[in-house]
Amino acid sequence: MATHRIYTMSFASVYPHYVAKAEKKGRTKAEVDEIIRWLTGYSQRQLEAVLEDRTDFEHFYGNAPALNPARAMIKGLICGVRIEEIEDPLMREARYLDKLIDELAKGRPMEKILRKSLGFTRRREEAGP
Repeated sequence: MATHRIYTMSFASVYPHYVAKAEKKGRTKAEVDEIIRWLTGYSQRQLEAVLEDRTDFEHFYGNAPALNPARAMIKGLICGVRIEEIEDPLMREARYLDKLIDELAKGRPMEKILRKSLGFTRRREEAGP
């Protein structure tokens, strides 16, 4: 089975598209970063390093410090495919982020995007010194 093209793409090459989609709808880069940190467990400093190093998607998710267990609560369609039916674990991780960015762009409150009302919270030092 061939490796999907996205796995070898740098996360930094797609990141500006996430930010642009959010900003076009009045949301912020800071909110995009918060979503990414919530999903992956990266600190802001680690996220910036990943972007600077042009880490590919496979390593971005494979080396994530702490994938949030609440990500399993992310359901719905993305690109016409039901997230919960995606069998490839790496593709599912990428689609989780796509879905969260879509929710952000649609104006959903951060509390709901981060599944805080479902009792899934994780306290982290977001920005670091």
